[in-house]
Amino acid sequence: MQIKKSRFPLVTTLVIITGAILVYFFLTFDTSSSIITQQVRLPRLLLGLLVGAILAGCGSIYQMMLNNPLAEPYILGISSGSALFATMAGLSGMVWLMPIAGFAGALLAMFLVWTIAHIGGWRDTAKLLLAGIIAGMFFSACISLLMYLNQKEIGMIINVLMGNLGRVFTNSEWQVFGIIGIISVGLLGYLHLLSLKLNIMSTGDLSAESLGINVKRLRIQIFIITSLLVGVTVSFAGIIGFIGLIIPHIVRMLIGPDQKRVYPLSILVGAIFLVLCDFLAMHLAVMELPVGIITSFLGAPFFVYIMVKSR
Repeated sequence: MQIKKSRFPLVTTLVIITGAILVYFFLTFDTSSSIITQQVRLPRLLLGLLVGAILAGCGSIYQMMLNNPLAEPYILGISSGSALFATMAGLSGMVWLMPIAGFAGALLAMFLVWTIAHIGGWRDTAKLLLAGIIAGMFFSACISLLMYLNQKEIGMIINVLMGNLGRVFTNSEWQVFGIIGIISVGLLGYLHLLSLKLNIMSTGDLSAESLGINVKRLRIQIFIITSLLVGVTVSFAGIIGFIGLIIPHIVRMLIGPDQKRVYPLSILVGAIFLVLCDFLAMHLAVMELPVGIITSFLGAPFFVYIMVKSR
């Protein structure tokens, strides 16, 4: 596996500098009050960085583990399952339960996708993607039903469906977010330790098993951890699609396929990219747009490009 090592530190340095400049503008642009910066912009920035990092990191892992360039949480239906359960928790008035409900929904979605993909025997990862699309459509239909039955709460449901980082935290929610954020960073760090095994898995299941890797157990372990992480993003920010698709591909174009390098840089670029999209969502139009609309506009043509290129 040939990697252009000299590019990695250069690209990383440029990304960090770009991110620092973007963060400065995000916190200071069109802000006349320090209270707005501390209570609105800073929480929004931290949430955007965490969500972008998780989605891009999970996307890079799915693509490497499944050896499929189209794999990411949104397309696999995990985000939709998480959104359904988080919405149900929000509608019941137990907003503090949304992160737990989001994890449960993501885990259920992954279990359902895994089960459907194995009906008739496991063939390839394309079957897993098709199962994800089917599950995603089912969960989206359930959310639409909830929207129809709970029209007074339609604003909250729309925020979940379209993705929105403009959440206002209470003191208790800040504490929950802080604890969950620390746990999420720890889990992202743990997933990085699996990079070597993922590099080996990309050569094929038989090759990985011949080197002593329990492929099935590793996949299940990764699916559980990533489901927890995706559940966190959806419960706090709603469904934000295509981050996990776009960013890992761009990173691989720049530095090569080595997951030990792709994964940390994807996390960094994903965090900065989502903050940039949120900045555009706030200032492109007279009224603020959901950030999920911006990422979908950028991701849809990129998805077509990947489909055509992978043929």
